[in-house]
Amino acid sequence: MAPRSSRRVAVITRSTPLWRPSAARISNARITHYLRWLERTRGLAFPDYESLWQWSVDEIETFWETVWQYFEVRSHSPYERVLDRRVMPGAKWFQGATLNYAEHQLAFAERPDAASRPAIIFQSETSPRRELSWTSLSGQVGALRRCLQTLGVERGDRVVSYMPNIPESMIALLAASSLGAIWSSCSPDMGPVSVLDRFRQISPRVLFAVDGYRYNGKPIDRREVVRELVAQLPSVEAVVFVPYLDPGATFDTGPLPAGRQVEIVRAGDVLAHPEPPRFDPVPFDHPLWIVYSSGTTGMPKPIVHSHGGVVIENFKGICLHLDIGPDDRFFWYSSTSWIMWNLLVSTAATGCTVLMFDGNPGHPDLDTLWRFAERERATFFGTSPAFLGLCMKSGVDPASRFDLTALRALGSTGSPLTEEGFRWVYEHIKSDLHLASISGGTDPGSAFVGACPTLPVYAGEMQARGLGVATYAYDDAGNAIYDEVGELVCAQPIPSMPLYFWGDTDGRRYFESYFDVYPGVWRHGDWLKLITRPESVTAVIYGRSDSTINRYGIRMGTSELYRVVEDFAEVADSLVVDLEYLGRESFMALFVVRGAGSRAVPPELKGRLLDAIRVKLSARHVPNDVFAIAEVPRTISGKKMEVPVKKILLGHPAEKSANRDSMANPASIDWFIAFATSRESQR
Repeated sequence: MAPRSSRRVAVITRSTPLWRPSAARISNARITHYLRWLERTRGLAFPDYESLWQWSVDEIETFWETVWQYFEVRSHSPYERVLDRRVMPGAKWFQGATLNYAEHQLAFAERPDAASRPAIIFQSETSPRRELSWTSLSGQVGALRRCLQTLGVERGDRVVSYMPNIPESMIALLAASSLGAIWSSCSPDMGPVSVLDRFRQISPRVLFAVDGYRYNGKPIDRREVVRELVAQLPSVEAVVFVPYLDPGATFDTGPLPAGRQVEIVRAGDVLAHPEPPRFDPVPFDHPLWIVYSSGTTGMPKPIVHSHGGVVIENFKGICLHLDIGPDDRFFWYSSTSWIMWNLLVSTAATGCTVLMFDGNPGHPDLDTLWRFAERERATFFGTSPAFLGLCMKSGVDPASRFDLTALRALGSTGSPLTEEGFRWVYEHIKSDLHLASISGGTDPGSAFVGACPTLPVYAGEMQARGLGVATYAYDDAGNAIYDEVGELVCAQPIPSMPLYFWGDTDGRRYFESYFDVYPGVWRHGDWLKLITRPESVTAVIYGRSDSTINRYGIRMGTSELYRVVEDFAEVADSLVVDLEYLGRESFMALFVVRGAGSRAVPPELKGRLLDAIRVKLSARHVPNDVFAIAEVPRTISGKKMEVPVKKILLGHPAEKSANRDSMANPASIDWFIAFATSRESQR
């Protein structure tokens, strides 16, 4: 569905770019090679990026077909058509085609020099550096695939992981996907409640797990958590155990109900016997993995992405937008719970070397990752605005302390990067650097707005809208607007959009998550401003437009916290809001109702609340502070008014944020108005 109207205002010319690519860089960029190929094979020529983008969303079938052809997607059977209908939800892409994600990830293992080229380089806080060649990676994937088959894993079975960002996690993903099993992952810093909220929904057959990990120099044993996961997941028939914290560690499941048996396999015994991998062709829309993005109510959303959608989107995004190729060394600091880990693994399809780091990026100091980038000659360094902001405030100066001559691009995502953050990158990391700030994420499996290596970088702005992604800012009436803030929407289907939510048999939850505001148009839940620049339409994300929490790049639902907090006898009701907004640090506030007459949160109760959240959910879920309130503002129908409260606390006019006539307890909003005024006066 195209936008109903498109009103542009005058082009903004007041800003000077922080960076412009050189003529040589533009000429050598992969997107430039793609443009030359389009002109040579299709007779298509585009004078600038914006005209290319417009064609890619007007002619989406032709555009995605050219991506398929240009990157020579390996299909074992031809597709009948690119797209059956331009509808959302329900678009069907490349019907008839069969392929396999893992086959594309290991394509470079077929090269004659595969044994001498590194596929993965891994480092943690304390463990020795490890390097796996393409030949070694391929052989270990083949060995683990054979193991999964021996354990009875079949196409469509769920294989889950409770492991950190280590080579074994990548090997396990590729082995599972090679035979058509469905992957899902939670990092071991997550507590059992959070993990079970996710894995219970998908009934996994095999669990990969480590004994523990090190963080901030401290060993953290997770075997008791793994035992709890096994006990609470009756579908698990086998555990593939990786002794990561202690190479000599052992694991047993503990007592199990009569008649239940769970096989324990040591991963090292399997990986010691490499064999060539095989790849089962699956339909384009066969499920590849299940990732989780928390909404505002209920359990985390188990989002299902497809083999084909991930393959074709990542060729476009990683190669054309991030400009990654076989000579690159690609690093993105991520846990295995974040979609950026999936992207990190997926860069292998380009033939680049995947750089992995596990541990605290601030241990023993904030130079750790920059030392890693220097030593491994990283060409692309991916991180979050939170890490960059911490480096900035701590006086870290990578440019003067490290040799970053190999580094040509820096990626940032997870939350908005401020103008100050942009400038700090160019002043303290490197002046000739492509700053690839992107936004999209877990749900679409794509970037709505992001990077282009042939465009200039303006402070605080993402360079362009993604090719093939019809991103707009909508006003309340569903009109496309420019140079003012609106709702981020996507007006056309893209191949990487979710197939469905696991267990959402009637599709209702999927529809309500994205399509219940603007019919036939994906509403993402972010505030977006599109800015008309001379070279392209740039973008600024201003934070969440709904009550979903974006905590240091990890999205989580308020319902997860409510289940923990309201389990306390001392808490009658609660409300949580995240005040993350462009230019401000994330501040998550928890408001609790303690009962009649109580207007304070005793330190002892506050400590127990925060500890429970940290243990049962994760450290990222822990609020910055806890406040006592008389009552939670609710609508007449009883819903907590999270979004109106959030708007008020971010400084929006109260009369435009909350409709008292629709409230069950209109006086309850006055406390938050006063609280917002008090906070603003303290800035």
